Formats: sequence, structure tokens, C-alpha cells
Amino acid sequence: MIHEIAQYLVDSIGTMGYLGIFLLMFLESTFFPFPSEIIMIPAGYLAYQGEMNLYAIIVVGILGSLTGALLNYYLAMYLGRKIILRYGKYFFIQEKTLSKLDTFFAKHGEISTFTGRLIPGIRQLISLPAGLARMNIAKFSLYTAIGAGIWVVVLVAVGYLVGSNQALISEYLKSATLIALVSVILITIFYAVRYKKRKEILED
Repeated sequence: MIHEIAQYLVDSIGTMGYLGIFLLMFLESTFFPFPSEIIMIPAGYLAYQGEMNLYAIIVVGILGSLTGALLNYYLAMYLGRKIILRYGKYFFIQEKTLSKLDTFFAKHGEISTFTGRLIPGIRQLISLPAGLARMNIAKFSLYTAIGAGIWVVVLVAVGYLVGSNQALISEYLKSATLIALVSVILITIFYAVRYKKRKEILED
């Protein structure tokens, strides 16, 4: 059954081509619970078979992710703030909460956006607080693209190296997710220590 599903996804992506990858990754990066694993891994397998270009798959996957993230960003920026300012008081959310969020993303938006793209369940949502805080759009796009790019490369590599072997795919994905989470923790610790030292130097 699993093999048939995997083969169906490979055939579907092969039929839709690069536009299909873009659209599916766009959806994955918005509100739809559409895991990127079932898009990019079959695409990587198609690259291994020579039916698609490896580098084009990666570029299109990143562009799809970035476009979906930008949709969330602008929705949160233009609609989210209005909704929170109007109804937030009923959920104990005040305007000063948004001010604190603005301040936080002004200082730590880059690291939050980058690491957020590597955390399962968070990668689709990190665009929302960034939009609410009106994070600099150039920085948001850059760090979103870098974070999404790392994950896309990992998934494509799994598909390219493992093919349609579901047991190995599951094993590789678990290892990749664990490595990503450990990396996020280490990067965050390094950033926090560096930020603290820089703050102490400025205060002196």
C-alpha cells in the first residue's frame, strides 16, 4: 500500500512538472497541512532517474516555500494586526503585546525566521508573527529562503539517494529531523551567548 502511494506521488509530480512542485510547496508553506516530504522526496527520486533536473527542483521548491511564506506574512501584517487590535482584548491580548513582538522581531527576527523554518510544525507558522511584527521584508525573505533551502536540499537528497525505499526514507527523515532540531538548539544557544556578550560590551 505504501509503495503504491509513493509511486502515485512520483507519477503525479512527474506529470505536473516544476509548476506542480512550486504549487505544492506554496501550499505546504501556507496554512494547508501538506507535508513537504511527500513533494520533494519523490521529486528527488525523479532527478535520480534523470526525468527532472536536480538543481531546478531545488530552486523551484525554495521559490514555492518562499512565496507561501510571503502570503502568510502579508496576511498577518495587513489583517492580523487589525483583528488582534480589535478583538485581542477578549483573549487578554493588548496592543502592548504587539509592541513587544515588534521589538523582539526587530532584534531577533533573523534567527527566529531561520531556525523556525527548520522545526517541524513551526516552519509554516513562523511567517505569521514575522508579519504581525512587520519584520523587514528583505531580511524575512532572505532568512526564510535560507532555512527553507536547507530543508528542501535535505529532502531532495533523501529522494535522490534512497529512491522509493520507504523504510530507508523513514529512517533518513528521522535522522535529518533530529539533526535539524539539534542544530536549531545549538544555533540558538550560540546566538544567545553572542547577543549577551555584545549587549554587555555596548553597556560598558
